[in-house]
Amino acid sequence: MERTRVIIADDESIICMDLREMLNNLGYLVVGEAGDGQSAVNLARELKPDVVLMDIKMPDMDGIEAAKILTNERISPVVLLTAFSQRDLVERAKEAGVVGYLVKPIQEADLAPAIEIALSRFREFRELEKEVDNLQDQLETRKLVDHAKGILMDTQGLTEAAAFRRIQKMSMNTRKAMREIAQAIILTHEAGN
Repeated sequence: MERTRVIIADDESIICMDLREMLNNLGYLVVGEAGDGQSAVNLARELKPDVVLMDIKMPDMDGIEAAKILTNERISPVVLLTAFSQRDLVERAKEAGVVGYLVKPIQEADLAPAIEIALSRFREFRELEKEVDNLQDQLETRKLVDHAKGILMDTQGLTEAAAFRRIQKMSMNTRKAMREIAQAIILTHEAGN
């Protein structure tokens, strides 16, 4: 079984060492370490880890801002590590799309559940995203087919059912998707006008 690949981002090297040891003990593979938010983002873009463990307070770019970038670019889930549990930081973390939050000092027993939940949430998010894309595609196809049906009804005096069957038959005969046939009907009609 492939080991979960992790990037650690913390500006305190002793914490990175401790985390690396705990993660190794738990069977995770640390593929990279960074000491600031921008480096963590660049490293994650390059290495595409399964999860990023990131401190909030770091130089150049803080962990929340870096997490927001990684979430928006859908690179990997982020579990924030912090010595602070202030309400405003938690709110910013939620808005950034962070899927886990651990307060230092980190206990080895807390790491695996936080990582596994973050991975699970990230997978669910990805699946929902695919579903939304699929539904948007279906809706767009339906709109195009309805438009093409309307053109056939107007120009050839067909009923709605007959216009649909014609598009369906053309789709089967040419082995092209109904969406492509509908687009061709619309383009041909627009070119003729």
